[in-house]
Amino acid sequence: MSAILQSQEEPILLRADNGGVATLTLNRPNQFNSLSEELLTELQAALDAIAADASVRAVVIAGAGKAFCSGHDLKQMRANHAKAYMQKLFKQCGGVMTTVARMPQPVIARIHGIATAAGCQLVAMCDLAVAADVARFAVSGINVGLFCSTPAVALSRNMGRKQAMEMLLTGDFIDAADAQRRGLVNRVVPLDQLDAEVKKLTDSICGKSAVAVAMGKQMFYQQLEMGLDGAYQLAAETMACNMMADDAVEGIDAFMQKRKPEWKGR
Repeated sequence: MSAILQSQEEPILLRADNGGVATLTLNRPNQFNSLSEELLTELQAALDAIAADASVRAVVIAGAGKAFCSGHDLKQMRANHAKAYMQKLFKQCGGVMTTVARMPQPVIARIHGIATAAGCQLVAMCDLAVAADVARFAVSGINVGLFCSTPAVALSRNMGRKQAMEMLLTGDFIDAADAQRRGLVNRVVPLDQLDAEVKKLTDSICGKSAVAVAMGKQMFYQQLEMGLDGAYQLAAETMACNMMADDAVEGIDAFMQKRKPEWKGR
């Protein structure tokens, strides 16, 4: 395990690699893993490095301590009360969120505790999310006079509009079961089964063609922002390119020969 240091004494982001899976752990437990500008910087650097690393097939984002992530560091924000600072901070956070969507590897949120405001945004931006049954979710900025506008981008792309607006307007918590019903998370399991459930997903992903996964993820998010005709044009072109890849040739041959494919990698 490697530690990215905020100071010599306090690692703010941990990375552990195992079997093609990189786990990034937000490590500010005393601050409920709030996203300080320093943590956002380290998270961006880690995601960029992973995106360029063909040995990594899947990414897990987790939190240390009691919380998954409580959102932005409000103390830091109040200490830098200037519009230019806020613009820079929210642009920085948006960069992290879009990197999650644009990197070739699937990213899975592992939620064991609360995920609020930008922490809930991070859950929504991950490709997949697995929550413990004790986890809770909220976009609670409205309670302190701040509408969670940037989390709204992620929530509105994962949930029904009225469900997202209810969370944004009330700031109320929802439990893990409700989060699953609303489409915010994929799976909910008891806390002691959380790691095993995450591993089921990463094992499945690591067993697939990295080429197909990367191409498919890129197409999926691009087509969401397009009209129907454009989406089908993009999907058709992606499938044609995918069919030309060595992995597709190998996969189809293996299927016809009733054997396990041997992927070439991306």
